[in-house]
Amino acid sequence: MSRHPSVKWAQSSDKLFITIELPDAKDVKLKLEPEGKFFFSAKSGADNLPYEIDMDLFDKVDVNESKANVGLRNICYLIKKAESKWWNRLLKQEGKPPVFLKVDWDKWVDEDEEQDSKPGADMDFGDFDFSNLNMGGGGGDFDGDVADNYEESDDSDAEE
Repeated sequence: MSRHPSVKWAQSSDKLFITIELPDAKDVKLKLEPEGKFFFSAKSGADNLPYEIDMDLFDKVDVNESKANVGLRNICYLIKKAESKWWNRLLKQEGKPPVFLKVDWDKWVDEDEEQDSKPGADMDFGDFDFSNLNMGGGGGDFDGDVADNYEESDDSDAEE
């Protein structure tokens, strides 16, 4: 009997990110079909326990533009959607998703925030030179006046 590894997923308008969390996976087999059929199998652990996932994705995908990376702790799959559009869910079947399937909040981008996903993309700083800013790294007496006032107030309290 096969077990299900933990699976995290996220999406953008044109891609899916699927991360299968399975440390030290061996005999990894991945199969992705254009109509959205996703199959994964591998063995892991000292006992070589079999793990398997068989999912029908919500819509069609571009198999040729999709990539997989098998790492030591997980298997990452970047899947290109056939059409650039947001999916209502990952799986074709409606209802509650399987317990092994979770949203990957680290990679998730909301649909209305996708165009703003690059930090500072809508900010124009023109010719501003950030190298002259002292961000608390020392080198200048930026807080000198505040420290001097603090010392004076301590002296006046001690005299009373």
